Amino acid sequence: MKRAERLHALSEMLRRSGSRGTSAERLAREFEVSVRTIKRDLTALERSGAPLWSRPGPGGGYGLAAGASLPPVSLSPAQAVALLAAVAASPDAPYADLAAAGVRKILDVLDPRTRARADELAHRVWVDASPTPSRAIRSALEEGMAEQRVVRIRYTAGDGSTTTRDVEPVLFASTNGQWYLVGWCRLRDAMRWFTVSRVERAGVTATACSGHTVDEVGEPPANARPVHGRSG
Repeated sequence: MKRAERLHALSEMLRRSGSRGTSAERLAREFEVSVRTIKRDLTALERSGAPLWSRPGPGGGYGLAAGASLPPVSLSPAQAVALLAAVAASPDAPYADLAAAGVRKILDVLDPRTRARADELAHRVWVDASPTPSRAIRSALEEGMAEQRVVRIRYTAGDGSTTTRDVEPVLFASTNGQWYLVGWCRLRDAMRWFTVSRVERAGVTATACSGHTVDEVGEPPANARPVHGRSG
């Protein structure tokens, strides 16, 4: 790992450690470098403006000051392209448009040299994305989920039957290459999985959801996990 990438990863690890902090020894093991190198890296982070704190003695260590702002985002070209590739490969994912806008904001604040290297590397990554459901349908489902309001959908099942249903959105799930809206179906009075690509029309109603939870869905599909952004 190059030093610039290690400094970025180090700041992220310190941020995730929260108020408890972490020791230089643990950081050294994590990055497979010496404690002396980690301490030099910590000094470099502090000089760059990162709000570091240190606590001496047993149980002490290093961390980032709570509530303090971090220096402007710094990504390596490979990290920037990884974000581009992830968003481009999943245009049918929930909130994909917002994700693309977020990536553009990140790229806009990269230094010119990193941006140029990222642009060059991006030309070496090709994506063959499948057609996506209409923007209007996706927007309605996303809004209903975020605002926890009932969505009215026109849905064609696998057997070809078409129904109009009021659904209380509970979660989005991706398994076997398909995105699903999982929610409480008021027509069937039960939890149901709806293939998003089979939703022909969707609109958000003014009715609030009644409080069905993720726990009611049951066990997730094999290898599925929440996109909570935390490691481990």
